[in-house]
Amino acid sequence: MENTPLFWILFNLFVIGLLLLDLLVLNRRAHAVKLGEALGWSAFWITLSLGFNYLVYHTMGHEAGLQWLTGYLIEKALSVDNLFVFLLIFTYFKVPAEYQHRILFWGVLGALVLRGIFILAGAALLAKFHFLLYVLGAFLVYTGVRMALSGDGDPEIDPNNNPVVRFLSRRLPITRQLDGGKFFTRRDGLRFATPLLVVLVMIETTDVVFAADSIPAILAVSRNTFVVYTSNVFALLGLRALYFALASLMTLFHYLHYGLALILVFIGGKLLMEDILRERFNLALPVPVSLGIVGALLLGSVAASLLWPKPPAEPPASPQ
Repeated sequence: MENTPLFWILFNLFVIGLLLLDLLVLNRRAHAVKLGEALGWSAFWITLSLGFNYLVYHTMGHEAGLQWLTGYLIEKALSVDNLFVFLLIFTYFKVPAEYQHRILFWGVLGALVLRGIFILAGAALLAKFHFLLYVLGAFLVYTGVRMALSGDGDPEIDPNNNPVVRFLSRRLPITRQLDGGKFFTRRDGLRFATPLLVVLVMIETTDVVFAADSIPAILAVSRNTFVVYTSNVFALLGLRALYFALASLMTLFHYLHYGLALILVFIGGKLLMEDILRERFNLALPVPVSLGIVGALLLGSVAASLLWPKPPAEPPASPQ
């Protein structure tokens, strides 16, 4: 496997082909995705991702393969918080289950484009300005600490405070009613946006916010744009299936929030200490060790959530 322009073109055509197959053939009819179907698709995307990981390992070497797997695991882990916010957005706007897959499809497609831009720009900046590695490491540590201190409280969803949604509302007339799974509709000869377009905009802008954490985290693992981009793409491709598989189970993993925070602190600290360890002590943290620590933190937070489940919320006291 060679990191050439032709391969980049072929890889992106392959991804677009998978997305079109998903939208136009496999999920052509809008329907509510059941748990069994979601688990089946999750298994498919994970198997496809691990197959590509083997291809990277076989053609680019042991270290590149482990870096790819670490980046994929980090993006998957950080996506869980993203999925929880998606669930809140769908609940807030009362989006029917049969239209959620369509919104997530276009949300993932937009995220792939934006992530590609972020990764290429970030890798170019890190290659040119070495001091940005320390800025990146400090940012990851700060983000992890902030995430841990914020607890596991539910984030508030307020479209009125979303600047992109406010801009959209000023530029387009928006109906209050859905028109099937359409993002636009016509009434009395005029073109209106539907609430589904507002939901899609919120999904996209939310993903941009989450990318500010996940992209630096993966760039801290590898500065190879091919490894970072493709691992990110495969993690995003399985995001929709993962959402439907975990939608009813997310509240069980209440300690996962802290596991993700520790992962960010670990990666940021590793980046800050990388040059010191190499120059003064001739030491470097091997990629397998980093992968093991990330996996242990992730599995440990999931296990803690299952061993010490969150007590059910007490119903509000009735007025006397």
